[in-house]
Amino acid sequence: QVQLMESGGGLVQPGGSLRLSCVASRNIFHLNAMAWYRQAPGSQRELVAAITGGDSKHYEDFVKGRFTISRDNAKNTVYLHMNSLKPEDTAVYYCNRWLNPVDSWGQGTQVTVSS
Repeated sequence: QVQLMESGGGLVQPGGSLRLSCVASRNIFHLNAMAWYRQAPGSQRELVAAITGGDSKHYEDFVKGRFTISRDNAKNTVYLHMNSLKPEDTAVYYCNRWLNPVDSWGQGTQVTVSS
């Protein structure tokens, strides 16, 4: 039973790109603003980017101009296109609702940026 399932992470060199995907259960995704979060070792989980049901987008300053969030409502899927990756982007990336995240988070997907 899918709740939140992230994929697409991996090891990439600085300056590289990745595309993350998150499939959500319809009750979580439908008409809701969705977001990507990340958590680096020893740090708290933080918001990365968000997208509303009407496709308005929000980006934290540290990813503006590098990351793009999008959604496919037919597939209950939210994407995060990451370009110009930096070592400080290394973290586990999660998706969830933006303003009222569900308690049960997915396992996340590891992104490691290293040469």
